Amino acid sequence: MEMDAKRNVLGGDLETCSTDPLTGFFRDGHCNTCAEDAGSHTVCAVMTAEFLAYSKYVGNDLSTPRPEFGFPGLKPGDRWCLCAGRFLQAHDEGCAPRVHLAATHERALEIVPLEVLEAHGATA
Repeated sequence: MEMDAKRNVLGGDLETCSTDPLTGFFRDGHCNTCAEDAGSHTVCAVMTAEFLAYSKYVGNDLSTPRPEFGFPGLKPGDRWCLCAGRFLQAHDEGCAPRVHLAATHERALEIVPLEVLEAHGATA
């Protein structure tokens, strides 16, 4: 798999999203992506209780630990490389999490408008 260029939505170098918990399609702490990343795990989202409940409700339980997959379960405040489509869906439903823009991959812009990401921008 060849990784896409490591640029963020602001045009700069892609910053780390999280190493604890370790996130990313490549599990390298960055929201890097490639052609094989069908879900476009490109949005560095800061988890909230509201978003975690929403995600579970729509069928993607991110809060329950899954040790068999090395997944610790997420809690509010954790950063996670979220699928761009899921972020947009949560935005449309009024419960999108905050976004760390410098750690959000530029490919997220293929799905989510920059204005939407900026409206949910979090401070580092």
